[in-house]
Amino acid sequence: MSKNVRVRFAPSPTGPLHIGGVRTALFNYLFAKKHGGDFVLRIEDTDQNRYVEGAEDYIVEALNWCGIPFDEGPHLVTEAHKVNNENVASSNLSHQNNYGPYRQSERKHLYKQYADQLIVEGKAYFAFDTPEQLDAHRKDHEAKGKTFIYNWHNREKGRLVNSLVLSEEDTKAKIEAGEHYVVRFKSPQDETLRLKDIIRGDISIDTSVLDDKILFKSDGMPTYHLANIVDDHLMQISHVIRGEEWLPSLALHQLLYDAFGWKAPQFAHLPLILKPVGKGKLSKRDGDKLGFPVFPLEWADPKTNETSRGYKEDGYFPEAVVNFLAFLGWNPGTEQEIFSLEQLVNDFELERVNKAGARFDPDKTKWFNHHYMQQQLDFELAEQFKSTQLELSDIDVNYVALVVGLIKERATFVNEFWDLSHFFFVAPKTYDEKALKKAIKEGTVDLMQKVIEIVSVTREFTVQNLQSKIKGWITGNEIGFGKVMMPLRLALVGALQGPDVFEIMFLIGKNETVKRIDTLVSSIE
Repeated sequence: MSKNVRVRFAPSPTGPLHIGGVRTALFNYLFAKKHGGDFVLRIEDTDQNRYVEGAEDYIVEALNWCGIPFDEGPHLVTEAHKVNNENVASSNLSHQNNYGPYRQSERKHLYKQYADQLIVEGKAYFAFDTPEQLDAHRKDHEAKGKTFIYNWHNREKGRLVNSLVLSEEDTKAKIEAGEHYVVRFKSPQDETLRLKDIIRGDISIDTSVLDDKILFKSDGMPTYHLANIVDDHLMQISHVIRGEEWLPSLALHQLLYDAFGWKAPQFAHLPLILKPVGKGKLSKRDGDKLGFPVFPLEWADPKTNETSRGYKEDGYFPEAVVNFLAFLGWNPGTEQEIFSLEQLVNDFELERVNKAGARFDPDKTKWFNHHYMQQQLDFELAEQFKSTQLELSDIDVNYVALVVGLIKERATFVNEFWDLSHFFFVAPKTYDEKALKKAIKEGTVDLMQKVIEIVSVTREFTVQNLQSKIKGWITGNEIGFGKVMMPLRLALVGALQGPDVFEIMFLIGKNETVKRIDTLVSSIE
């Protein structure tokens, strides 16, 4: 690319970061890293009425957990100052000083001059209409079967109160008297705006259908539209990659760039993430109804005390979350589905992002997690397993790791390990009823006593040796394998399930093996 790539993820701290927001952050990150650029986090907190305590920290923690940290942002500045300018926390602190601050609430002193510039140049105007007056106009239009739009067709006809119809003296008097006002953008009439979106291609907009959006308010706060454009320009953002919901704002944003005489960044609007079933975009309600999280981390709402599930706490690996999110709208053009973050950076292209919405598939997310489960080291999984299961507190982690190696192929989450492996740690106290009927036949007691005999005299207690001796005896005496192996498994496990019988025997040891078979025999006699 001809110029430095700089992208930004600009969430509002109004609650937990939705998985769709994480997808937007991921695509920004992948694009930036592919082109050797910078990934910026900017907190858009101008709406203080909707600000939620802890939401900003949540956003940062979520990005870090996913392994997509930002190069510039508010927290990096804070961390850098903590070390008294010695070995600053971010190698990009020089960028930070040039482009920060990164919270819009800390930048609000910047925006008024740009609103004033547009007014002076005749590209924006003061509007003094009260909410009640505007509501009356809307109702009047509705009664006539029309839609009220504040723009070229009514802004200068005298029914609306603005600086386009008021004299300069009257306008100044109203402002000095402390009347509430807004600054509206003066949308052009009868022009065709030709826009280009990397994902959606060429877009044409008739400017006559646009309303005159509010850019600035008399309380000194900008609206999203003005702050967004000014910040992207000052931070030298080269590409704006954001959700489809912002597509209707593209025309206004391009017009603002034109009004200021600034070169606009390139735009890419990502497709919606759709519900697993039915129409519409994915919501928290869908997750609650179908039993899956829609947030990366668990979130405790400070106002309601309601706790929402998170992918991390539900046992998903961050690599799995990143992998399945990448496929929500993007495809590599091949059959490959498993991608490391490094591979995603290498292969990602905005041109391969679809326009159509991406349907969320909870089962596919589990499939990804199962795959990444198999890639984890047994010892690391054993440490997780041990930390969450009280019964394992006194068990050597190396033994737990051996067990994990035998059962993880059957698991999708670490919290499934206990049900798959409890018999390695605790002898069965009961036996599955259906399994008893299937496994226990006439002659079972004699066969199990013979197995006890073979096990007891086996000196080299290895998987291979046990398998050789017991299977050799079964074959040599022309006994059906099921007649021996089913009751043997039942004795060891308590049910007809689990990994290889000889692996179980080896791990629980000779004495425990004999004891468990003897306990089954006693229950039959």
